[in-house]
Amino acid sequence: MSTRLAKFTIGQVVRHRVYPFRGVIFDVDPIFSNTEEYWLSIPEHIRPHKDQPFYHLLAENDEAAYVAYVSEQNLELDETGQPVGHPQASLIFDAFDEGHYKLRPGIGH
Repeated sequence: MSTRLAKFTIGQVVRHRVYPFRGVIFDVDPIFSNTEEYWLSIPEHIRPHKDQPFYHLLAENDEAAYVAYVSEQNLELDETGQPVGHPQASLIFDAFDEGHYKLRPGIGH
């Protein structure tokens, strides 16, 4: 299994290509690093390959704020230029400028 460089970075606001949610990236795994149970819970017809970056998002939709774990192939940049309304964003990020969040001092990967 080969790995590749991540297309997106921590602090970028992205949206899901299929489902109606957006979020800010707060961590990146170079390949799938969740449980096999989680992997099998993804419907087979849309299950992505494991050998790509997976992103941890502070995500939101019209109904809720939550944490999502999404493959790179299912994300694209959010072009709205708006911050996310996730209540935990201010715990990790300090500022939002031009569509990108800046990590709080002392928080790193």
